[in-house]
Amino acid sequence: MSRRPTSSTQRSIGTGNLGGILHPKSSARRLLSKTLMFLGLILVIGYTFRGSGTGGARVEESLVSIEGDFTCKSEVQRAIPFLKTAYGDSIHKVLHVGPDTCSVVSKLLKEEETEAWGVEPYDIEDADRNCKSLVHKGVVRVADIKFPLPYRAKSFSLVVISDAVDYLSPKYLNKTLPDLARVSSNGLVIFTGYPGNSRAKVPEVSKFGRPAKMRSSSWWRQFFVRTGLDENEAATKKFDQSATKSSYTPRCQIFHLKSYD
Repeated sequence: MSRRPTSSTQRSIGTGNLGGILHPKSSARRLLSKTLMFLGLILVIGYTFRGSGTGGARVEESLVSIEGDFTCKSEVQRAIPFLKTAYGDSIHKVLHVGPDTCSVVSKLLKEEETEAWGVEPYDIEDADRNCKSLVHKGVVRVADIKFPLPYRAKSFSLVVISDAVDYLSPKYLNKTLPDLARVSSNGLVIFTGYPGNSRAKVPEVSKFGRPAKMRSSSWWRQFFVRTGLDENEAATKKFDQSATKSSYTPRCQIFHLKSYD
């Protein structure tokens, strides 16, 4: 039986260049590819304009908010009203110790009848004018907290620490926390991160010398016992009750300790 001849038209559609372009599946793939390229171009242009306009400000704000969730720098400021309830007159003479202490001290100084000082454990080369002014006035001191601070015993009614202890090894914690308890007369409040929180980013590691280590509440309580630091149950109860009434949920662990007798 002779094979039926194929017309020239059929051959061009089935095997020629024009046939490949007009094939339904090939056309769909090309159309999808062009559509994705077009959408990608729109996204790139939109991102560029956001970075140069008001959208850029929103991006910066969201980044600050995210970073704040990973540390306790801003948590102290949120907790000030509840600290006032828990400690009363003791909140009138406060020493804050930790990174970004200038912002915390500035916030405390706005509180009525409150004296505040700060200790910044790390360099402040990138600090703003307000922070450098506080350092110049002696309100904020830059000091290595691995060594005893130049304050007399019970110089402050309350000592508040945030983030700094997360960067200290047990070797230095054994010296630093008892020394901070020494300079307080009515208590020591520690803000520290929860285990599993994001560790310090590369710039922070180079600045602090080591990555942050988030420890569990049971680890801290065992450490307090070993170093002779007693938890302040009365202050803890008042703080928690006040926080609950205001629906305040701390994003950091908060420990209330007694000063040495």
